[in-house]
Amino acid sequence: MQQILGYIRRAITEYGMIQNGDTIAVGVSGGKDSVALLVGLARVRSFIGIDFSLKAITLDNQFNGLPSDYSKIQQLCDEYGIPYLIRRTDIGSIVFDTRNETNPCSLCARMRRGLLHDTTKALGCNKIALGHHYDDAVETFLMNLFHEGRIGCFSPVTYLSRKDLTMIRPLVFAPEREIRNAVNRAGLPVVKSACPVDGCTARQSAKDHLNDLEKLYPGITKRIFGAIRRGKISGW
Repeated sequence: MQQILGYIRRAITEYGMIQNGDTIAVGVSGGKDSVALLVGLARVRSFIGIDFSLKAITLDNQFNGLPSDYSKIQQLCDEYGIPYLIRRTDIGSIVFDTRNETNPCSLCARMRRGLLHDTTKALGCNKIALGHHYDDAVETFLMNLFHEGRIGCFSPVTYLSRKDLTMIRPLVFAPEREIRNAVNRAGLPVVKSACPVDGCTARQSAKDHLNDLEKLYPGITKRIFGAIRRGKISGW
């Protein structure tokens, strides 16, 4: 995890993500990225010299009407002394059964985002930390370009004025492969997504396309990421 801690520390420092007194809600889906973020922030706060606290939130979509088992995430939070809230929702049934969405990811993301913001405020947190990483940034850039015809990406730090919350992404410098390796080496628990379209999304298509481009133009992911930074796109 040492490399991941270095990436997190760099992001916090370069973008001023965290200040003394912050209470940060970590969005924990149970996937490798959010678990690495949770553990990374828990470890970083012991040496970074900033006094902040953490709380963890999981929104369970309850696909097929069944709750997912997050007991291993609970154990992980207990190990690091992080308060953990699992909020069971009907998002799965609304998206796939009631609405029968042809583009389920869009509605699901909107519903989860609103609920996460409300839950964060209810817990008394002033910031939300999400597990988007280096590769996610490049994939998002490509998705915006190919699907919407615009130059843009998510931002490392975003202030949500309507909720008076700040969203931070401390893993933005961490490549996905290194996150996966770190989680495996550390034996951290991962909860597999029960989403019916997992692996068949527009993001997965962007990921596959980027992998194909890497084979043709080795290093293109790094060059695109560098261009996003140099162009200061979306607050980068």
